[in-house]
Amino acid sequence: MRQRLTNYIRSGHAGLYIVSAEEARVEAEIKAVAEGLGYKLYAWSAIEGLVNTADGSTQQANDPIDAITAINDLPENALVLQRDFHLFLEDRNPVLIRALKDELARSKTKGRTLILLGCRLVLAPELEREFTVLDFALPDKQQLGVVLDGICESAKLEIPTGDDRDQILDAATGMTSTEAENAYALAVIESGGVDSGIIRREKAQTVKKSGLLEVVNVCETLHSIGGLDLMKDWLLQRRDAFSKRAVEYGLPSPKGMLIVGIPGCGKSLTAKATASVFNRPLLKLDAGKLYGSLVGQSEGNLRSVIQVAEAIAPCVLWIDELEKGMAGSKSSGATDGGTSARVFGSFLSWMQEKRSPVFVIATANDVTQLPPELLRKGRWDEIWFTDLPNNEERQKIWEIQIKKYGRKPADFDLRALVEMSVGYTGAEVEQAVIDALYAGFAEDQEPTTKVICQVTAESIPLSKLMAENIDQLRKWAVGRARPATAPTKAEKQRRIAA
Repeated sequence: MRQRLTNYIRSGHAGLYIVSAEEARVEAEIKAVAEGLGYKLYAWSAIEGLVNTADGSTQQANDPIDAITAINDLPENALVLQRDFHLFLEDRNPVLIRALKDELARSKTKGRTLILLGCRLVLAPELEREFTVLDFALPDKQQLGVVLDGICESAKLEIPTGDDRDQILDAATGMTSTEAENAYALAVIESGGVDSGIIRREKAQTVKKSGLLEVVNVCETLHSIGGLDLMKDWLLQRRDAFSKRAVEYGLPSPKGMLIVGIPGCGKSLTAKATASVFNRPLLKLDAGKLYGSLVGQSEGNLRSVIQVAEAIAPCVLWIDELEKGMAGSKSSGATDGGTSARVFGSFLSWMQEKRSPVFVIATANDVTQLPPELLRKGRWDEIWFTDLPNNEERQKIWEIQIKKYGRKPADFDLRALVEMSVGYTGAEVEQAVIDALYAGFAEDQEPTTKVICQVTAESIPLSKLMAENIDQLRKWAVGRARPATAPTKAEKQRRIAA
């Protein structure tokens, strides 16, 4: 970043906009750039006014328009850092915008550069072409390591090395320098050392604050899934794809996969299990939360999500119910001024061009709502279709769910349960076990096969409630998506006969 800033300033860029929540770290970089170029550095805030950072002298220009006017009196070859200036641009004050444009034109002839620093991008259309926008990346492992060493030295602890150090830095990736410093210090207070588990816990809270991403604690594995054997084999084949050995082999990092299918048939469960297969953190994104009411907020939210995901990488990014976030992109120009289309386009570009090891796994129930550009090859490594479980899969699901709730599958007639649950999803099978437990608890006895069959018969499966939708989805999947389950012998014979 330091070299990029230097190049922009030397090339005569009069307006730079740095998007970052790390004010102190950005200011340190700008100060280093100013010293390297021999420029004077001034910093403005609505509280302090315009401050000469060399001698601490202050010019009372607390009003943003006065601050812009005061820049004209500064010497040539100067950098002017304007903190939180984006807050004054939100209401699109025409006087402020005009003053800013005029000052940019003057500054360009006098070697001055105006640097706006804010946690999000807010630019009126009149200023979009006047500023070059720079995203200040979150600290990498080397920078987080410097912070770690400082904490250990101040606490008089031995500096971690080897695998212990790698685990600590992996746990801290995706945090700002200040957040990492606070997490390190808290770990020292709570455990007497720098514990990676505490740091992961704090990172989960930090990521969750934005409301966009959530770090999911994963306990599910592929053994938690009944069936879907083809998709499981595909994942197992790629379980070491993020390892150093894979990089040395020249193996490209997998991009991700899209899972479409009937609700309750293991899509979300597979997303969680994927993180266990890769042994990487799982970030969950609700695509609907990307959109904000302020101009530029939606695009900024997507940039923030990508920045955090790439900083934490290698990781798994789970986008649940993708169609809810991307369905409106076709009519975006008429409904939201093109915001959905711009967000969708940025997401597609990132999916196509990303080089960071972020494995994206998206789930969708209504594939007809997804734009066709999202479904073509190159966006995903594979598109899977999860259908209603067959007999073998349902038996495995019954076994898993019965064990999950502390009972032995051998105590039940699994064949009868399989025959009773034809057309039921995995989620409906689990609910049947839960209902049977409630019924048994009310009678102060253990649930039996008869009780489970009874509660199963009393419920109406999704395959009947949405028979037309399921049939339509199955027709769409033929030739467009890969089945997650291998066909049974009976199904193969029917296909041959057809």
